[in-house]
Amino acid sequence: MKKNGFYIALAVSFLLAGIAHYTHFGDIAEFAISCVAILFVAGFLGRATESVAHYAGQRMGGFLNATFGNAAELIIAIFLVKEGLYDMVKASLTGAIIGNLLLVLGLSILLGGLKFKEQRYNIQVAGHNATLMLMAVIGLFVPAVFVGVENFSVEKDTLLSLTVAGILILAYILWLVFSMVTHKDVLADQELPPAVHEEEPVWSKRTSIIFLVLATVMVALVSEWLVGTLETFSHQFGLSELFLGAFVIAIVGNAAEHSAAVIMAMKNKMGAAVEIAIGSSLQIALFVAPVLIFISALFGRTMDIVFTPIELTAIGVSVFIAKSISRDGSTNWYEGALLLMVYVILGFAFYLV
Repeated sequence: MKKNGFYIALAVSFLLAGIAHYTHFGDIAEFAISCVAILFVAGFLGRATESVAHYAGQRMGGFLNATFGNAAELIIAIFLVKEGLYDMVKASLTGAIIGNLLLVLGLSILLGGLKFKEQRYNIQVAGHNATLMLMAVIGLFVPAVFVGVENFSVEKDTLLSLTVAGILILAYILWLVFSMVTHKDVLADQELPPAVHEEEPVWSKRTSIIFLVLATVMVALVSEWLVGTLETFSHQFGLSELFLGAFVIAIVGNAAEHSAAVIMAMKNKMGAAVEIAIGSSLQIALFVAPVLIFISALFGRTMDIVFTPIELTAIGVSVFIAKSISRDGSTNWYEGALLLMVYVILGFAFYLV
């Protein structure tokens, strides 16, 4: 009965959000309805991911969730790039990276740690994730430094951005080959104690994949509807474009990952939760952001990969604390609380800008 109630609420909230959007019911009302809808859609995606992870393993399930979750954000970002709103795009990318590393990972570790005293996952995965996070920071930091050099022309800036973007994409593709093919066994999920294994999933493998795709499409639609109301919402409450892009849009765009990662952590599947949170940040920094550089070039005006000092500071701080906490392959609730505190500090600073 409980499950039926969830799916009824999912269908009703999704339909109401669609009706509010297409009938131009009013931006504030549409924002509120879409917020409710995205909570249920994110829950649906979390259940589908959990079911897929049962068949494919925690790491593959987490990777699929991060990929499908970021697909929605990539679609939204492409529309923003097409409109030439590059500052908003970079702010939202920054928010997605720090949101996953601090908010999503923090909530997962905190709530999972309150249920289980200590949670563990593959320590080698943790080490490789830490290295990749540093690679992402280097890729974003170097262009910002060199673009300020005297006589560094716009043409050189464009060439550097395209080159760095290409290298970051290559690094991400090689990581997928390394982790999913050549060293798959080394980076395999740790076995969970028998007590935490739960019953068989209610969906078959095929149904789980279909529902994962369906949930992703629903997330993309609701996210787009919600983003369309944000300009009015920001003016109503006096929010800056930087705060709007880095926090509001990022939280909305990553609602699916928030839900799925927390669900995994509370079932003691920290490997999948980490893959969703950190894996999603890596995918944004090493794949989504560079791809947007090339897409903008196709539109005729290349977006550079130069982020502002504020954005780079936020990303650097997030990577530093997340690397420090995740590198030993074990977590507890206190570490989750620390990540959330750093997120609040950055959020308040962005709000005051």
